[in-house]
Amino acid sequence: MCGAVKGGLPLDGVDINKEAVIQGQVLKGGEPVGTAYVRLLDRTGEFTAEVPTSASGHFRFFAGEGDWTLRTLAPQAEPIDTAVTAAKGSVAEVEINI
Repeated sequence: MCGAVKGGLPLDGVDINKEAVIQGQVLKGGEPVGTAYVRLLDRTGEFTAEVPTSASGHFRFFAGEGDWTLRTLAPQAEPIDTAVTAAKGSVAEVEINI
């Protein structure tokens, strides 16, 4: 058992009606990648933020509403860009396979 949370990170203490949440998990061969970094790029490709993945491969951003790109960087893997749209009142849940 890998210890990954099925369905994503818990939202305890997060008011999704006031926040635009982007979260997900980075996987390789079905296993979580705890050594990756996920960057948040705005619609023009400008760097906005970066977070490391947890041991279970999870990450979370609180973003403004709109279209974003997640750039995933991990050892021995090519960078992967994933388009995502954030909106208040919902959680954009993303699974990234490297």
